[in-house]
Amino acid sequence: MDDRDRLGATFDQAAELYQNARPEYPEELFDRLVEDCGLQPGDRVLEVGAGPGKATLPLARRGLQITALEPGVALAAHARNNVVGYPVSVVRTRFEDWDGPAGEYAVVVAATAWHWVDPQRRYQLAARALRPGGHLAWWSAQHVFPPDGDPFFDDIQEIYDAIGQGLPDDAPRPAPGELPNHSTEIEASGLFEVVTVEHFDWTVDYDAETYLDLLRTFSGHIAMPDESRERLFTEVRQRLASRPSGQVRRGWGAVLHIARKRRTPR
Repeated sequence: MDDRDRLGATFDQAAELYQNARPEYPEELFDRLVEDCGLQPGDRVLEVGAGPGKATLPLARRGLQITALEPGVALAAHARNNVVGYPVSVVRTRFEDWDGPAGEYAVVVAATAWHWVDPQRRYQLAARALRPGGHLAWWSAQHVFPPDGDPFFDDIQEIYDAIGQGLPDDAPRPAPGELPNHSTEIEASGLFEVVTVEHFDWTVDYDAETYLDLLRTFSGHIAMPDESRERLFTEVRQRLASRPSGQVRRGWGAVLHIARKRRTPR
């Protein structure tokens, strides 16, 4: 098992927290997805790495029929509970291992999951699942740093450094609207042509315990040695307790990539 698979497998440990701790995606993102993919109620959607259904439910509410792939036992169970009453089938498998029908889906969707799929196979797998003219749509919720953002994230880096979990000096700190555009990668697959690339940015305020719950859902923090994680969490509690608001404001960003399956692969 390589590092990507090992870290990806940690998420099921945080299934209880994931639904409430991870941010909701903007409704405008789903509206844009439906519009640019030309989706109609009843269209079939294949979702990759559904987790507990953070994107599944908003899509189901728009009348789409969804096959949601999720390898984690606990996460798949949460997803099933969260979409009761909607035309959603949750299948406990990885995209790489899925043997479902080819050429039948209007769109393949991945919400903060595409980077966990084998990069050598993911575009081929998506193209296989899609009907002619179908679309691939994916995005990831990531930390962004507004120019006037909360200084907490700069200050807490000294603790990450002290426990041997610090970021390299050249680690990116994207501002809103500056997350990477992966159009070149999509086009290089030869299987898709880019239709839309759009940035969405928002903020969420956390108190100490809700912020720690968020950290508990990140693969790097789940895999962190217990002693290091406890020291970090103690510092977070103490630093936020010293603030009048008791809160930290985190910037979030996502880049919605939508691409159409080529009629003839390049």
